[in-house]
Amino acid sequence: MIRLTPARLFTVVAIAAAALVAIVLGALATGPAPLSLTEVFRVLVLGEGTDGARDIVLGVRLPRVVLGVLVGAALATAGAVFQALLRNPLADPYVLGVSGGAALAGIAVLALGGVVALPTQSVPLAAFIGGIVATGLLYWVSGGRGGSGPTGLLLTGVVFNAVASAGIVFLASIAGFFEGSRIFLWLIGQLSAVEIDAAGLVGASVLLGLAVACVFARSLNLLALGDESAAELGVPVESHRRILLLATSLMVGAAVSVSGLIGFVGLIVPHALRLLIGSDHRLLVPATALCGAGFLVLSDTLARSLIDGRELPVGAVTALLGGPLFIVLLRRSQSRSRLP
Repeated sequence: MIRLTPARLFTVVAIAAAALVAIVLGALATGPAPLSLTEVFRVLVLGEGTDGARDIVLGVRLPRVVLGVLVGAALATAGAVFQALLRNPLADPYVLGVSGGAALAGIAVLALGGVVALPTQSVPLAAFIGGIVATGLLYWVSGGRGGSGPTGLLLTGVVFNAVASAGIVFLASIAGFFEGSRIFLWLIGQLSAVEIDAAGLVGASVLLGLAVACVFARSLNLLALGDESAAELGVPVESHRRILLLATSLMVGAAVSVSGLIGFVGLIVPHALRLLIGSDHRLLVPATALCGAGFLVLSDTLARSLIDGRELPVGAVTALLGGPLFIVLLRRSQSRSRLP
């Protein structure tokens, strides 16, 4: 592991933050009605600009970009934490079924809320509970210590996703037309129908989960070595694992509650950054959050810009970008492991 110095931490985080700012500004300027960066700057910073530019930037694109930043940071950070806790580079909220569990619970509220008098505002709480339940089941199946091998964990995720998908299809079939359309948007992953009012709750959940991951970054470094090694070095393994799983479930539940099922963000971003900057979570966690935010905002910008007059689901774009990229990264990682 490369020694972490304050200068290296500042440099990597500053570069990632600068890249995120550039992507955000580009996203605010890009769309069916393109704007210049000068117009975007005047609207955001100076509060000036034409009524059309203000409506486009502040009313249409900014809410979407803000939630893209929060969701991308949440999913990427959750992926990094899962990969450390389970000592499995293929761990990811989507692959392991945690996102599916959160989505199933949230969709249950959308589909059945009218029957049992549950308000729509309880969707994030339901998604959070669903993420916790899915995480707990995964923890139990893996023997409580990440004991299952990569194949076992992936198969467990496949089962979780299959059960969640079956439940979602059942709920969609009994839901009304309006609820059914919202469920469809959840299934494909999207940011087009989100409201800026949700940013406060999602932002608080993501910041809390990210703060926990940063505070316990040293424990993540040691837990990635194995439970016995971590315990010998003074880490209270079970309590720290429970805290980290709870924080991760909070982030995933909040993200899924507004965006639906978006895959590959938590798989690609941490894996790529480990190859670039190493596996020290004191650096990896903040860098992953910033790069995950940038990756999802960039994917969403492509989703609404690739085809004139039409919009692709952002979940499809992340899969198209992330699938081939992950294969390349995995092959590169395997090649490195074979070197003497």
